[in-house]
Amino acid sequence: MPPLSGLLLSWALLLGECRAAGGRLSFQLQGPPEREVSPDFLSITLDANLATDPRYITFLGNTRLRALARGLSPGLLRFGGTKTDYLIFDPNKSPTVEEEIFQDSLAQEDVCGFQSTPSGIMEHLQTLWPFQEMVILQEQYRRKHKNTTITQSTVDILYNFAQCSDFHLIFGLNALLRKGNLEWDSSNAQLLLDYTSSQNYSMSWELGNEPNSYPSKADIFIDGIQLGQDFKQLRRLLNSYSIYRNAKLYGPDVGPPRKHTQKLLRRFLKTAGKAIDAVTWHHYYLNGRIATREDFLSPDVLDTFITAVKEVLQIVNATVPGKKVWLGETSSAHGGGTPGLSNAYIAGFMWLDKLGQSARLGIDVVMRQVLFGAGSYQLVDYNFEPLPDYWLSVLYKKLVGTKVLNVNLTGEDPRKLRVYLHCTNDLHPKYRDGDVTLFALNLYNSTKHLQLPSSFSNKQVDEYLLLPYGKENILSKSIQLNGHVLKMLDDETLPNLTEKPLSPGSSLGLPAFSYGFYVIKNAKMMACI
Repeated sequence: MPPLSGLLLSWALLLGECRAAGGRLSFQLQGPPEREVSPDFLSITLDANLATDPRYITFLGNTRLRALARGLSPGLLRFGGTKTDYLIFDPNKSPTVEEEIFQDSLAQEDVCGFQSTPSGIMEHLQTLWPFQEMVILQEQYRRKHKNTTITQSTVDILYNFAQCSDFHLIFGLNALLRKGNLEWDSSNAQLLLDYTSSQNYSMSWELGNEPNSYPSKADIFIDGIQLGQDFKQLRRLLNSYSIYRNAKLYGPDVGPPRKHTQKLLRRFLKTAGKAIDAVTWHHYYLNGRIATREDFLSPDVLDTFITAVKEVLQIVNATVPGKKVWLGETSSAHGGGTPGLSNAYIAGFMWLDKLGQSARLGIDVVMRQVLFGAGSYQLVDYNFEPLPDYWLSVLYKKLVGTKVLNVNLTGEDPRKLRVYLHCTNDLHPKYRDGDVTLFALNLYNSTKHLQLPSSFSNKQVDEYLLLPYGKENILSKSIQLNGHVLKMLDDETLPNLTEKPLSPGSSLGLPAFSYGFYVIKNAKMMACI
């Protein structure tokens, strides 16, 4: 064999390329992973607007909601959002009747084995919730926010929910409390820290939410330098408590990197980059009030995220090289999402692609807005029923590991047939070191097939194909895995997420407008061993 031919053959074998019909995949078989993300990569949020009326914080005592939260653990739980900057902690204020009943149940039982919030109270709050949701969303639309007082019980319930669901709590402090010279007034934060430290609550902290929007929502401008000084002040305050000396501090939770936000972020990082443990920013693809079905399926819309990530990473790398970057809040559409879209199967394309792109591009943690609460982008609705993105998130957590691998697609448009490859989650009991998980999204209106590299033609593949269930098709709020509708077995038990074994050498079929995961067993990928 001529030397050049031999070289070409060796290169083809190294990449594991295949020449079968359909979309052809190539993997980088040798060398280290492309990058590695945090074990808490997929984490969740609770919006602080849940405490707009502190009675509703007792939703967190619901047995079903806690079981669903545990299905996504372990991870981080961020309590933040716009309302963060309108919460005032009052250690002397009495709790609501609902909070008091919850507290009594905590006192009588094991801290995580308490009786659920009484059904009568829960049903009453559920009846009232649509009206409360309207109040919350109207505040957002009008940008007219009112201060809310929270009590020790509010904090207790929130912390108990996080601990008993196996999440680490990140609490957002009010940054709009200001002195005459615009310096942050830390006195209320100190009251809260006095209380949480007295209870030995181990938690992390943020300060403020989307400071780039303060001029429009609060008629106040805080520049990046002043914000940086505020974070340094908070870091000193945390250091004055023995329990929080090593507590993590994250920020500044800016919005998308438009020009004025980029300037704020750059000045903030130059001032306080060393005071924070990760840089946080927020991303939504669309305005929830005007987004369309076509937007949710558009490769052009999905690709706008790539541009935003690169802009943020460029700023961070130029100011605090090596600092971790997090999506501190993210979903499909801002303003609470788009009804009928953000809470349906169709939203999964944005969510799964964002997870794939974030890991590939260098985002260390992605915090999904929200687990439960107002709007349409929640993972669990107010009847405590999990929505399609919940099940998609559970599968991702179970199957996808932290090591990101290189995968390429030829034979189809990679913008419409989008593929990602990771080492399989090494905590999954069915899989072993060296196995890999491929996940893919088909934005074509026809079935597409993926062909694995020839070097994997003898490998067993487990398919986890997610399709909508019901006549609404991709607008359905129900989802099926390998033909089985996913739903809770009872208030405390999630269903088994059962794989479908494929014959070795099979192509991976993705129906029109669908997504799924494929675990390649005994792949012996060196980067995963």
